[in-house]
Amino acid sequence: MVKQLTFDLGLPAPTYAREDFVVASGNREALAWLDRWPDWPAPALALSGPAGAGKTHLGRIWAGRAQARVIRGGDLDGKTVADLTALASASPAIVIEDADRAPERGLFHLYNLMRERRGSLLLISERPPAHWRIALPDLASRLRAAPAVAVAPPDDELLGSIILKQLADRQLHAGPGVVHYLVSHMERSADAVRHVVAALDRRALAERREIDRRLAADVLAELFASPSEEGE
Repeated sequence: MVKQLTFDLGLPAPTYAREDFVVASGNREALAWLDRWPDWPAPALALSGPAGAGKTHLGRIWAGRAQARVIRGGDLDGKTVADLTALASASPAIVIEDADRAPERGLFHLYNLMRERRGSLLLISERPPAHWRIALPDLASRLRAAPAVAVAPPDDELLGSIILKQLADRQLHAGPGVVHYLVSHMERSADAVRHVVAALDRRALAERREIDRRLAADVLAELFASPSEEGE
């Protein structure tokens, strides 16, 4: 089983530019919905998918285009109606990450406020609103009326394309079979690709090695080792 990354490599913050987003079958529909804005049939669009599927990148692409403020669902905790009114007045478009963790009444009031102001909400979560446990009927009905689109985890083709782009961005050359090996053995997320390619770059430079399958195996063993393996 692939292990999650267990330590911080000190990478610079990822860029979320449109040109850095690799389009594939699993995310094309979601990107089309974001491009369709502001011609959405409701004040909100729900964007869902597993961790590492590119939801945050898509959200930031849209935030840049819509001049949207980006917040987390938990940021609505404790917000009064006055607070929410000020937020809606200052932000004609809002991205809410982990939207399923937002307090229901806060999200309900914010939805209504954005609708009154002809604003837009992008609600990002791992599960679509139809699978949220919503106790407030009015909120449930509004979210049911909003379009929902899902992104799929990277398939082999997309993950390989992301790896190749990260290598090209660093002007690195990988030997035969390296990309296929990484696709078959690493965590399936764009963030993991960033960490792996950065580690390949550092280790190849420090040890004066070519980026071949042996180096790739060494890097993956280092990055994805379980705590028990590290202690042996």
